[in-house]
This record gives sequence, C-alpha cells and structure tokens, in this order.
Amino acid sequence: MKKLLISTALVAITTVAATSVQAQGVSACLITKTDTNPFFVKMREGAEAAAAQAGITLRSYAGRVDGDHETQVAAIETCIADGASGILITASDTSSIVGAVTQARDAGLLVIALDTPLEPIDAANATFATDNFLAGELIGQWAAASLGDAAADARIAMLDLAVSQPSVDVLRNQGFLQGFGIDLGDANRIGDETDARIVGNDVTAGNEEGGRRAMENLLAIDPMINVVYTINEPAAAGAYEALRSIGRENDVLIVSVDGGCPGVQNVADGVIGATSQQYPLRMASLGIEAIAAFAADGTLPENTPGKDFFDTGVALVTDIPADGVESINVAEGQNLCWG
Repeated sequence: MKKLLISTALVAITTVAATSVQAQGVSACLITKTDTNPFFVKMREGAEAAAAQAGITLRSYAGRVDGDHETQVAAIETCIADGASGILITASDTSSIVGAVTQARDAGLLVIALDTPLEPIDAANATFATDNFLAGELIGQWAAASLGDAAADARIAMLDLAVSQPSVDVLRNQGFLQGFGIDLGDANRIGDETDARIVGNDVTAGNEEGGRRAMENLLAIDPMINVVYTINEPAAAGAYEALRSIGRENDVLIVSVDGGCPGVQNVADGVIGATSQQYPLRMASLGIEAIAAFAADGTLPENTPGKDFFDTGVALVTDIPADGVESINVAEGQNLCWG
C-alpha cells in the first residue's frame, strides 16, 4: 500500500511539472460539498498547490452544508460562463447534478468527479476516488473478525449520510454489510436488507451533531447495539458521545471511513476501533493534473484497470489488527492523515 501511495504521488508531481509550461491561461474550478469539513479543506489545499505548480487559475466553490445542491449547480453555471477548462466536483446530489454537468461537458469543459461518483458514473468524464465499497468492506471485515463467533448475534446500527442516498453513502454502507457477512438486497439502495442483526438506519449529515442524534434514535430502538457503522469520522465522534452518555462507550465497536488526523487520533484513543483512510489531497492534485493535460492537447484521464474510475487508494487503520484483514497501524495512519 505505501509503495503504491509513493509511486502515485511521484507520477503526479512529474506530470504536473511537465504540463505547467503549457497551462498558462488555463482556469479550473473546484466545487466541494462544504468548505468546513477537513476532508474538503485538504482537497482544496491539494488543488491549490497543484494549480499553482501548473500555472492554472483555480476558483473554489462550496455548498453551505452537505446536501446544498442548488449552490453547486450555480457554481457549475459560473464556471461555464467564466470559460473554465475543467471542473472538479464532489456532488451533494449525485443524480440531480447530472443535468448541470452535461451542460458543462457540452460547453467543452472536462468534468471530474472527486470522491463521490455521479449517477450514472459516466455522467462525468472521469472519477478520481477512493474505492468506497472496498473502504466499507474493510471495516466490515474487521468488525466481524474482531467479534469472532459473537458476530452471529451482533446488534448493528447503521449511521448513514443523507436521505437522498448519494453514491458514496450507498457504496460504504453496502461494502460494510458485505464485509460483515450480511446478504445485500439491492446493492444500489440503503436499508432493504432483511438480516435481523441490523437494528436500523439513520442519517447524520456527516457531522458530529447528526451522528449523536442518529445514535440516540437507534439506541431508543435497541439499547443493546454493539456494532456501529458510520459514514465518516465526525459522525463516529457523535455516536461515541451518545454511547458515553449512557455508559456504553467501552463495549461497542465503532467503525468509520475517512482517515483524517482527528479520526486517526480517535482510533488511537479507542473512540473508533478502525477506520478506512482515504487520500483527498491526491484526488484533487491528480484532478488538476488531468485538467492541465486536457487543456494542453485534449488528453482524457484513464481509469484504473478493471475499474470504472481512477482509484486513489485506501488503507484500514487500526492498532488492533484482525486475522485476514490487511491494515496499517495508527502511527502509519498518522503519517498519511490530513486535517
């Protein structure tokens, strides 16, 4: 895993340097879900650094909150009007945004989805993302292996992102369930599984307050929940606070996805048992590289072989490794974390 991360970064640096002379006068847009989540802050930093190196003018936009679809549509329209060469976007509503994305592509812009695939995925020219299904699968496998025989009687709370079920939400949720050994219903939907171990699903908006509220709601259904899946680490922190308020913080496994420095520290502190780490800086810097290449000669990005997107990597971070589940320890995760 670490060799892959290093080699990918070197390729990105080399290519950006090679295209910087040709990128003068080129502009690009970065549109994120919010500008406060550390994941998107790091994404913006990566885009800004790569744009500066490549000689690209970068304009950044963000929704007011996760789910602010209208602001993202307005940002796309602005980027078209400004004559940008390309757009990098983490879409809040992965299906409703497709109309605006189509307008941008019809106007000659390269559109790359970062982190969150559009629906359908080929609505964008390319997607640079974590394998979110694998990220969920890793934490599901770890949770099941950590419980051992007790996994057969687990009581599972599913803390998802949004009622609209964006693709990243579905992929992580379904990956976790498959990794835990639960039969999926429709792999493109959340909440249609029939396994009795699932207490229920609730949404968090990807923040701590939402995580606490969702955890409280599910504890009201079953106070003996002992496994908590969370869409991201802020939601996990909120779930932990809800459990601590009833004295159950030490007997429940919480797993998550992100790999930000606060989340990795929460793994070190025992708040989260394991998290799947993703790499937003790489997503954005490679996205800028792709826009520079497209502006120079029309080159389109290529997918990772065997996948319908470019995989920017994922690693399970835990200090309690489980047999059969590949992971890195907290110290390694802290060297690679963000935020």
